[in-house]
Amino acid sequence: MSSVADLRKDYKLQSLSEKEVKDHPVTQFSTWWQEALNAGIDEINAMTLATASPDGVPSARIVLLKGFDENGFVFFTNYNSYKSKDLHENPRACLVFFWKELERQVRITGLAQETSAGESDEYFNSRPEGSRVGAWASPQSEVINSRQWLEENEKKYSEAFKNKPLSRPSHWGGFRIQPVTIEFWQGRSNRLHDRILYSLEENGSWKIERLAP
Repeated sequence: MSSVADLRKDYKLQSLSEKEVKDHPVTQFSTWWQEALNAGIDEINAMTLATASPDGVPSARIVLLKGFDENGFVFFTNYNSYKSKDLHENPRACLVFFWKELERQVRITGLAQETSAGESDEYFNSRPEGSRVGAWASPQSEVINSRQWLEENEKKYSEAFKNKPLSRPSHWGGFRIQPVTIEFWQGRSNRLHDRILYSLEENGSWKIERLAP
């Protein structure tokens, strides 16, 4: 069996130049997003969300991007979850997309802010019924007795909402990560990767720089 240390891949698909990228990082992200869509990448909206507690304990998990524009990148969750507690106490966060089929990575740092109730309602109401019931049935991140308890709780809420609208619970909603930096990483041969960093300036413009790999 090969050693873990022997696992490696040489990246050769594309390049990235600071002379070619868009002036605004979200416009550049949109370009890469469309290319990922065209490539048929499975779950391209899967992203790592990294948070930290007030005393600096880091935590990371995969969440799904549900929208983006120049105001930020949006995902939805239970506001009582570990990730939400981190973001309420320490709003600094990092998002990472890795599209291995294109040998690309995007890393976003920024500040988290809850989406409006209206925005959360709109997305919640667009979800399949089972997912909406699940938002009521699952006390996310809490210790539970068994899988059976969870399934019985799901059944209880399904019955409770049988003859009335399945509204959004107050403990469920969205976060928007408002970017401060966005780095675009394109894999290159011999580990001499291309890294283009956008940094938000005080006047609202974006500074573009190349980083050493």
